[in-house]
Amino acid sequence: MNSRTLLHICCAPCLIYPLKVLREKGYDVTGFFYNPNIHPYSEFKRRLETLLTYARMVMLPVVVDSSYDLESFIGGQIESKAERCIFCYRTRIEKATERAQKDGFSNFTTTLLYSKYQKHEKIREICEELCGKYNLNFLYFDFREGWSEGVRKSKDLNLYRQNYCGCIFSEKERHRN
Repeated sequence: MNSRTLLHICCAPCLIYPLKVLREKGYDVTGFFYNPNIHPYSEFKRRLETLLTYARMVMLPVVVDSSYDLESFIGGQIESKAERCIFCYRTRIEKATERAQKDGFSNFTTTLLYSKYQKHEKIREICEELCGKYNLNFLYFDFREGWSEGVRKSKDLNLYRQNYCGCIFSEKERHRN
């Protein structure tokens, strides 16, 4: 079994439990940060800085794609209308699976499978499709079972915890509610 695994990471708090599971199962994990969905840019930077701080704590190598083409990303979300979350997942997962193939990883998964607020089955479907396209083994785990553990540990470590997924539409919804 080739254990080299690229793990797409949305943020540090969502990394805690998936990384624990993958390491316990013997996978050699490298993180990948690509999240052009995060708005505003100050939030993007804060999430990235928090991730890098935590990655140093747990000795996790992280590849960062800090491209921030917000205009194109938002344009794609607007065109996708009600399917904007699907557009977001697909954009980020495709970039990550491309990178995994390019860098010679055998396996791929994502911390998006950790959040109880995301469309879990759709994320799984997109990962399966794109891993097939890029000839990768998709490591499927329902990381949501560790939600409470990850939240507790992120609080214990005093990691920055955001209260929205990152996109401008989600930010609007949190302030409306």
